[in-house]
Amino acid sequence: GARVVLEGGATDANGAGALRATEECLLDPAVQVRNPGFDRRDYEDLFASYLGVDQTIWLGRGIAGDDTHGHVDDLCRFVSPDTVVLCREDDPGDANYAALRENRERLEDVVLKGGAKLSVIDLPMPRALYFDGLRLPASYANFLIAGRVVLAPTFNDPADRVALGVLAELFPEREVVGVSCVDLVWGLGALHCLSHEQPRARG
Repeated sequence: GARVVLEGGATDANGAGALRATEECLLDPAVQVRNPGFDRRDYEDLFASYLGVDQTIWLGRGIAGDDTHGHVDDLCRFVSPDTVVLCREDDPGDANYAALRENRERLEDVVLKGGAKLSVIDLPMPRALYFDGLRLPASYANFLIAGRVVLAPTFNDPADRVALGVLAELFPEREVVGVSCVDLVWGLGALHCLSHEQPRARG
């Protein structure tokens, strides 16, 4: 069949059949159209056939400053099969405020396979960062799970400590290590954005 464009940061899965993506990233008909002609059902069929997914959870918009137009790995991440962290912005004047509230409303309605409600844990947002007048996609959700550690971005921000504490509680079997991403995010991404999975060798 035809090749399909789907970057790693565009989806996040729980390993138990559920996957999340944003409508902004995959369904926008005019901006960064990755797969012309693809609709919601096409993506859900693709996720089912290639990734073994039987439940796709659609969020709305991603965070401000994200040049990928809505990658979910800057927004909301599974931390267990039935729990996600979701970025939260408490400043009504911030560009992320409304979109993050709307995404929380969507997630609060999610019932997973087997009937369990999805647990949604707030992850704070750092203060807005800019480079040459451009909003940067600074987000604690762009952490990287790597073996026995979780590498979490920090931004020289008072919320760093709060975010690291939230992640430490959610990953008790792993060491959560803060990594300064103040300069890295100038490239419009952080730790998860610059990573790629290493598949386990067969045999």
